[in-house]
Amino acid sequence: MSGTFNQPIDAAEVPRFAGQATFMRLPVANTAEGLDIALVGIPWDGGTTNRAGARHGPREVRSQSSLMRRVHHVSGTEPYSIANIADVGDLSVNPIDLMDGLRRIEAGMAEIVAAGAIPLAVGGDHLTTLPVLRAVAKTRPVGLIHFDAHSDTNDTYFGGNPYTHGTPFRRAIEEGLLNPTRIVQIGIRGSVYDPGEHDWARQQGVRVIYMEEFVTRGASDVMAEARAIAGDHPTYVTFDIDSIDPSMAPGTGTPEVGGFTTREAQQMIRLLDGVNIVGADVVEVAPPFDLAGMTALAGATMMFELLCVIAKQVGDRRQKSPT
Repeated sequence: MSGTFNQPIDAAEVPRFAGQATFMRLPVANTAEGLDIALVGIPWDGGTTNRAGARHGPREVRSQSSLMRRVHHVSGTEPYSIANIADVGDLSVNPIDLMDGLRRIEAGMAEIVAAGAIPLAVGGDHLTTLPVLRAVAKTRPVGLIHFDAHSDTNDTYFGGNPYTHGTPFRRAIEEGLLNPTRIVQIGIRGSVYDPGEHDWARQQGVRVIYMEEFVTRGASDVMAEARAIAGDHPTYVTFDIDSIDPSMAPGTGTPEVGGFTTREAQQMIRLLDGVNIVGADVVEVAPPFDLAGMTALAGATMMFELLCVIAKQVGDRRQKSPT
């Protein structure tokens, strides 16, 4: 099957540091037509409230993704042999107009969804997930598996602004894009603005798993619960790089100490196997705060982990229905 699908550039023929930087060294496609999985950048951080810079995330993650090889060493998944995948470039953004930026992201993502491809995006700050969900969940609400230090279910900032990277999932619930009883947030930690900051989310039915609970229970137990919450219904997966401890991922806008190790994060993504994933993203990689590209490398690695899980899902469906 691999001969019929897009393939990454062979590092034995063209060194990793040479050639055009694309996600996983895959070909660039002008549209998502004919793709099973569309890798896409969202270079926009118009919702950032403090340290900006995630707009530069897609470019650096593309560069670091050249270090990803063809085959997953644990699962044995070779994504490019079982799914047709390409880099479809960056969505159109507006860095000086927040509302227009949201509209552009939604419109660009809607084209990918209409083409029948599963989007795997790299942001960008976490507000980018809201317009993505507006496209992915346009016809029905979806579940959410959310790795993050922050719940991102606050209401407003700075005199009533409802659109920041701290509010996307509150808006998504209010808009009917997410089924709150099928949302699980994993790794939440750090100081908060108010003692009841997470009350609204819990009242809607969101399962909030704080880092302290994760440490006590471990990845396998927590992810078993996450899979049960997601069920077999359509689910979106969002991975905020600040879920990882800043000792391993310093290049992010809102770092919080006490986070996952990169190894724990990899393990959890692998345990998404079997979830009905209709889209995913890696967000909040902010290269201006990075050291030696280590956060962008972590982002590219989590992207590859997600890619392998999603590609296996595509391959399994193709085997069941080869036509």
